[in-house]
Amino acid sequence: MCSIFLAYEEHPDYRLIVAANRDEFFDRRTAAAGYWEDAPGVLAGRDLRSGGTWLGLGGNHRFAAVTNYRDPAAPAGRMSRGRLVSDFIAGTDSPERYLDAISESTAEYSGFNLLVSDSRSLWYFSNRNGAAQELSPGIYGLSNHLLDTPWPKVVKGKSALASALSDPEEVRIEQLFALLANDAQAPDDELPDTGIGREKERALSPIFIQTPDYGTRSATVVLDSIDGTTVFCERTFGNTTGQPEERSFLRAPEAAARANYFS
Repeated sequence: MCSIFLAYEEHPDYRLIVAANRDEFFDRRTAAAGYWEDAPGVLAGRDLRSGGTWLGLGGNHRFAAVTNYRDPAAPAGRMSRGRLVSDFIAGTDSPERYLDAISESTAEYSGFNLLVSDSRSLWYFSNRNGAAQELSPGIYGLSNHLLDTPWPKVVKGKSALASALSDPEEVRIEQLFALLANDAQAPDDELPDTGIGREKERALSPIFIQTPDYGTRSATVVLDSIDGTTVFCERTFGNTTGQPEERSFLRAPEAAARANYFS
């Protein structure tokens, strides 16, 4: 997952609104979003190489998502970053307690940014700055550096999300997917320098990435309503142009959710 935009307690009807793209090599085998048989209550896509996920939901409004921290000179970690997401959404620890529990092992992972939330709070943690942070209400953007680092795609995505929330009466899912479909490259003088060279920086600068072997594999929108309803929509893409495949899930308010009812 390489672009995440979220609004936390910024809309009268929604506790959390998420618009996120997962960028990955096209030859990495992946399962589309669905319910996990081995982890009841978990709704997420799945990395079939390592078994974790990049973004997902669990019970009690649990949400988590991860991005990598781009640092090509750093040694690779031995543990999969996708487990950081799947372990949280399948568990019961509060965000604060979970981040405290993993703090002793973060050196085992390549650079990451992690967002975790339950019905009470939203937290951010990166093993490249070392301090867990409870987030206050607001609009946030995250790519492959620290939270709200003003890369062009982050600035552009946060602005588009704010525009999508400007109508207090309605949040349109199609407007959020349009945000995620923006494939405009940043001007060269605005590109970050993360050590991968100007050509790759340019190719990775859009919100929606398209290269022959690597690009945006899925786009996800999550609307977590204050009335207890959660909408989860995913669009998946191949490495050729064409219509994406789409899946939508609706979680009922809390009484039904306790019975694990989804439609």
